[in-house]
Amino acid sequence: MGAAPAGAVQSVVRLAPGVTYEQFDITAAKGVTHAHVVVVDLRNPHVRVNLLYPGAVAARKPVSELADSVGAVAGVNGDFFNITETQHPGVEATGSTDGPAIASGVALKAAVPDGQRFGPTLPPGTNTRNVLGVGVDRVARLDSLALRGTIRTPTGRLTLGGFNQYALPENSIGAFTTQWGSVSRVRATCGTDADRAAACSANTYEVTLRGGRVVSSSTTPGSGAIAAGTTVLVGREAGAQRLRKLVKGERVQVRHRLVASRSGVAYRFALGGYPVLRHGQPLAGLDNTTSAVRTAVGIADRGHRLLLFATDGAVAYRSGLTIAEVAAQMRKLGSVDAFSLDGGGSTTLVARASGASAVTVRNHPSGGAERPVPNGVGVFSTR
Repeated sequence: MGAAPAGAVQSVVRLAPGVTYEQFDITAAKGVTHAHVVVVDLRNPHVRVNLLYPGAVAARKPVSELADSVGAVAGVNGDFFNITETQHPGVEATGSTDGPAIASGVALKAAVPDGQRFGPTLPPGTNTRNVLGVGVDRVARLDSLALRGTIRTPTGRLTLGGFNQYALPENSIGAFTTQWGSVSRVRATCGTDADRAAACSANTYEVTLRGGRVVSSSTTPGSGAIAAGTTVLVGREAGAQRLRKLVKGERVQVRHRLVASRSGVAYRFALGGYPVLRHGQPLAGLDNTTSAVRTAVGIADRGHRLLLFATDGAVAYRSGLTIAEVAAQMRKLGSVDAFSLDGGGSTTLVARASGASAVTVRNHPSGGAERPVPNGVGVFSTR
């Protein structure tokens, strides 16, 4: 890994047809920082973008490993995530992201309540359902994805309040599938809609469905891999009370989908974060005081071009950018819309040189080494 020294003149390097990499200095309010940018031409038929993730929602790996495991030519880290549980001693941190996620057209998870998210304070008018996505039409967009789901029981329908997410809304029921992974589901019942640090619920219940029938139940959420064809329902408060009425052997059907607020085109790929630039204008109320190492993605050319952006975490550049400066820089690079992803020690941009067999970490992660992350944006080439 390694960035060029400040002031170095950098040329654009071609990674693959329709994919380029460059790096350059930015003079920011707190000093000079160094940026790394991968530009992706979605019009190129040999280029595609997809979610990088470890094969489970509640799992983490370094971006370079995620990229190399699926042959990506470039990528950056993704959404903010449940990194620690210091407020809930004894509760396992899940490593799962705040926002929704879609990979290869398959919905993996929904968003946690706003008050449960990890990461900096959201700009006014944004929420955990916000996503950056690329549709099956190969056009990139900013959007929001909300969970719509039902649980059909012998006595009526219940509303599904969560899907493979580390925090459930109060009084709700959430579904966990094989895509969740093997991490404990206890965290889903901790905190409240307004306070991530609030105590874990004392009223919980879990029901396991296999083949569409109730096969077991428990008063506390469990852990371990969930087999294909199996769904685990976790309830808290009123949701727990509703699950207690289910009887072993009863037929229960769970349906869920992520519904877009703007696009009528299905998403091939989507992940969470928050918008900082819309229609060429920075969002109102963006923080202009806190500088940090940042990751962002820009959308240009009517959704046909993506810009993966990461600043360097080397000591000389670690002062970084404010979120307001990120929005300004993405606009300067030609973005009409831009989306902030997890920063700080998570910020990692990787790229594979033409002819190389593995990616290289192009920035210096601020922690001195790559931080394992739950997802990222991957760029792929068929040539």
